[in-house]
Amino acid sequence: MALRLSLTLLMALLCMHSSASLRQAPDPELRSLLQRTVAEADSFQDRFDAQVWLLDMSTRLTRFIPDAEERLTLLRQVHQEASKARLRPDLVLALIHTESHFDRFAISSAGAQGMMQIMPFWKAELGRPHDNLTDNATNLRYGCTILSFYLRKENGNLSRALARYNGSLGRNTYSAKVIGFWHDYWYVKP
Repeated sequence: MALRLSLTLLMALLCMHSSASLRQAPDPELRSLLQRTVAEADSFQDRFDAQVWLLDMSTRLTRFIPDAEERLTLLRQVHQEASKARLRPDLVLALIHTESHFDRFAISSAGAQGMMQIMPFWKAELGRPHDNLTDNATNLRYGCTILSFYLRKENGNLSRALARYNGSLGRNTYSAKVIGFWHDYWYVKP
């Protein structure tokens, strides 16, 4: 009964987020996809929270990743890896927005790779030379772990941790950009 109520609410939210001029029922394929994604979202405490967060973030992410299945898979991975690293998933999305605009094949001029722009030397440091940093799950695991480490090292100072992540400690331009995207676009009130 609770699951049916949650799915009904999810469908109502889908209808609210659709264009006012279109006013049509949610796509059955999207409904099915959301149901499967929510069922696989094991990092959430509650299915309702999973449905609401996934729908909200999927709507925001549409401009970067048009394919619904790809968006929901990425969001589930972000939530899972961020939760494991004790990070806010919406902060991780802001960092990805800043680093790569959600391009999993992004490579910086310094050689950093993937959505979270991980430097390849980390693979050798970990004795994992065959890891693929353009694989989202691998990239997220590396990136979330690194950011979490820097947050602990900086005693929770987000600006300094982000600067360390970017290799720009002592400057605040990068940190301000990530925090700006977080507050203006990705932030979800706890």
